[in-house]
Amino acid sequence: MLPFLEGEFGNPSSIHHVGRRARAFLDDARDRVARVFACKPSEVIFTSGGTESNNLAVLGVARRFRDKGRHIITSAVEHHAVIHPCEYLSKKEGFELTVLPVDGAGRVSPDALRKALRPDTVLVSVMAANNEIGTVQPVAELGAICRERGVVFHTDAAQWLGKEPFVDIHQFNADLVSVCAHKFHGPKGAGALFIRSPLLPDPILFGGGHENELRAGTENLPVVAGMTSAIELFLRTPVFNQETLAPLRERLRTAVGAVPGVTIRSPRNECLSNTVSFSVKGCDSIALLAGLDLEGVCASSGSACSAGSLEPSHVLKAIGCAADEANSLVRLSLGRESTVEEVQSVCSVLSVVIKRARGGEL
Repeated sequence: MLPFLEGEFGNPSSIHHVGRRARAFLDDARDRVARVFACKPSEVIFTSGGTESNNLAVLGVARRFRDKGRHIITSAVEHHAVIHPCEYLSKKEGFELTVLPVDGAGRVSPDALRKALRPDTVLVSVMAANNEIGTVQPVAELGAICRERGVVFHTDAAQWLGKEPFVDIHQFNADLVSVCAHKFHGPKGAGALFIRSPLLPDPILFGGGHENELRAGTENLPVVAGMTSAIELFLRTPVFNQETLAPLRERLRTAVGAVPGVTIRSPRNECLSNTVSFSVKGCDSIALLAGLDLEGVCASSGSACSAGSLEPSHVLKAIGCAADEANSLVRLSLGRESTVEEVQSVCSVLSVVIKRARGGEL
């Protein structure tokens, strides 16, 4: 990223020689991402992150095909960057929204999707892996069902990429795939949306003709450069190494499960290797996160995008938890630098933090 922060400051849309150099760098980055994805360069749209990619996919496709039908489908455990655009379309633009239920592990049933599809369904959006409890969805099967019925399928793959095995972008059987760079050790503020040709969603940002006229705004070359490098380095060989993280995750699960009143919410099977989420009876997330922070442990109550929110986790509510349990979600996430010593440190303070949050009661 440094060359684009220090010297290569041209606008890729300018016709002078500095702008043309910037355009060459931008085109090269798109070509490199497309090689990893095994798609056409024109099918890669650079965005500001997962939220914008999801909004462009959901709002853009629904509006493009509104004359064909006004029924859209999503799941009860999606990131708010998908749920909220779907709800907006339902409340403000005359669409009908079907929200698919999930089982106790947070997984969508392919049969439920088949039953929910209608002749006027224009879009299905189901995430590849859940950001709060780590559940991996049968996304390729869901995508195949949509393709059989001629329905556009979008998946939010922000949590999947860099953690699960990656062959190419087509493995999801999706027409649109959202990418978020900082989820696989790339820079924040960088994302991409794969859009399978010849699909062209309606734009949601207007101004110039950037990004194949799908995303107005001067491209941010430094973060595009950083994301491109991260995609090349960390997707085909996932940066979150499963063999390394699995024993660390099991240590955390054992320690968490040993505390009275604590329930592990991350499923044991078909779950991201870096995620251990749990709820604590008689506590709320804010008290638990503050207590862990005092001990030097950085944890989250579900999505970091909702940090500080007092709303119960919609994911835990969807898997059948009562409101008080859904309000006590804690998510511990492992990364490429996580060590046995760090995990042991968390295990040693966990029961103390929970006891303190309960007012001295275990």
